[in-house]
Amino acid sequence: MKTLDVVLGLQWGDEGKGKIVDVLAERYPVVARFQGGPNAGHSIHFGDTSFVLHSVPSGVFRKGAINIIGNGVVLDPTIFREECEAIEALGVPVRERVRIARRAHLILPTHKMLDAADEQSLGKGKIGSTLKGIGPAYSDKTGRNGLRVGDLFTPDFQERYATLKRKHAARLSQYDFTAPFSLETAEAQWMKDIEYIKSFEIVDCEYETNALLDEGKAILAEGAQGSMLDVDFGSYPFVTSSSTACAGACTGLGVAPGRIGKVYGVFKAYCTRVGSGPFPTELNDATGEQLRQKGHEFGATTGRPRRTGWLDIPALKYAVMISGVTDLIMMKADVLDGFDTVKVACGYRVDGKSCDRVPYDVYADIEPVYKEFKGWKGNLGACRSEDDLPREFKEYVAYIEEALGLPVRILSLGPDRAQTLIRK
Repeated sequence: MKTLDVVLGLQWGDEGKGKIVDVLAERYPVVARFQGGPNAGHSIHFGDTSFVLHSVPSGVFRKGAINIIGNGVVLDPTIFREECEAIEALGVPVRERVRIARRAHLILPTHKMLDAADEQSLGKGKIGSTLKGIGPAYSDKTGRNGLRVGDLFTPDFQERYATLKRKHAARLSQYDFTAPFSLETAEAQWMKDIEYIKSFEIVDCEYETNALLDEGKAILAEGAQGSMLDVDFGSYPFVTSSSTACAGACTGLGVAPGRIGKVYGVFKAYCTRVGSGPFPTELNDATGEQLRQKGHEFGATTGRPRRTGWLDIPALKYAVMISGVTDLIMMKADVLDGFDTVKVACGYRVDGKSCDRVPYDVYADIEPVYKEFKGWKGNLGACRSEDDLPREFKEYVAYIEEALGLPVRILSLGPDRAQTLIRK
């Protein structure tokens, strides 16, 4: 019996999960996305080609791979259709490789309006939403109002749609709000795009994934965002609307916990965050800007500049604990090339007291306690074996392994597939 292995982000998202899933997908005949919406942007680079995936699993570029959009995902028909057409333009047979869960929820045009209205009403307390309608769609899911992919095939779908639209209109009427787009135009396109979704293979995800495992096909599950944005365990309320931890793979695909195998935890060699919320190691100085420019730290979906800072060990240990991570994967190590000094937060001072835990209160006064490392010279992106790696970088990696009690199995030394060192 094969297992379901999971790839998770261990920080605030944008860790580079798309590249890693693309690299690992060669070993897995099935790749499944288990949560999130089109606010995620998984960037994949191979040769001279770059592509940003939003809803489609990152195994779509692997010949013969089955890609499942799980029931835990919220799907925007228009964004999905645009994304698939762009992939098809590269010669990839998307319909042959992608299957959609019948129980996945749909994002309506009015969800996007609610998202914008909610965010606008928060003023200075904005969450930092990408305004894609994800939060309101998940709210309807938990409030038992949502529409699902399977509903597209029911004879009363239009009536169900109209009912939910009326509920949204009643909520929107409570805001002093100017719509950012024409609802009539967006709705007309949305209605065309649900027909596009219906042209794909629609599956009962829970039966599909378990049957594939029983057939001996290993599955690689990928999530969106990162562990510190988990709706339960992240920096609430500055979080996403779904479970980004490993447990989310079980509910997002219909797979029992006992079938989970490897849990790959992906993290950058430093930290970034998009949107509002606490970020203890944030650098609002020239070093932070240097990280941003060298790392091209701008949102793959929105283009927003990412906040940057040093690696945060207490937050990483917390994410590892919550998800039972078995293997670590370090991304974008090459961005730290040339720094004279590299720092790591090994603990905090919270409201003046020493602390090694992530505090509950996101508004607490958190001061990082740093350990400094001598930087390394040279070009990590040119290294093709561990023997090529600078001694200072090896010491940096060794400290992280010791602090987290786990091996770093993969080192990403650049954006291309070839710049990936899989360690023994």
